Amino acid sequence: MKREELIESVRFQMPAKRWEHTLGVMQTAVKLAGQYGADPEKAELASILHDVCKYWPVEEQAKTLRDVSDPGDWLDYDKELWHAPAGAIVAKERYGVTDEDVLHAIRYHTSGRIGMSLLEKIVCLADYIEPGRDFPGVNNIREIAEHSVEKALVAGFDGTISFLLEKGKRIYPLTVLARNGLIEEIQEAEKL
Repeated sequence: MKREELIESVRFQMPAKRWEHTLGVMQTAVKLAGQYGADPEKAELASILHDVCKYWPVEEQAKTLRDVSDPGDWLDYDKELWHAPAGAIVAKERYGVTDEDVLHAIRYHTSGRIGMSLLEKIVCLADYIEPGRDFPGVNNIREIAEHSVEKALVAGFDGTISFLLEKGKRIYPLTVLARNGLIEEIQEAEKL
């Protein structure tokens, strides 16, 4: 599918405000890819598709997850997470994306995971800091992102975890593991 067709198909599946967010993620991910040495075309592709299922009915998101051989534990946690793994399935099955790094970037953009690739980190971070985002601490995360993707993601995950704790919500374990893995990466890099 050509880029323009893909964009039109994805744009059709979400409200205009969410499409503006998607454009912001695309712009930010391409910029971060250039800054940190990731593939900007992959960053753009993953960004275009990262929220493709966000506005699908939750029943359809759940069905998409159940229809794969191993849906993992996503359905055991908050439905706000479901659009990410469902989006990766849709990217592969409907849009023909076969690049596992792009699919992982879509699948883990809300939760993170241990051992994230540079592309996964960039798409996850771009989702946090795109220009349309406005929440307490976002400008600090943007400043950190000028120097370190990993440190900026830790700050983002810290904010997410704090928010969920304040709301009395469960925290997806992969997010905690992703945060801890990033801290280990940072500590290892600082030893060099």
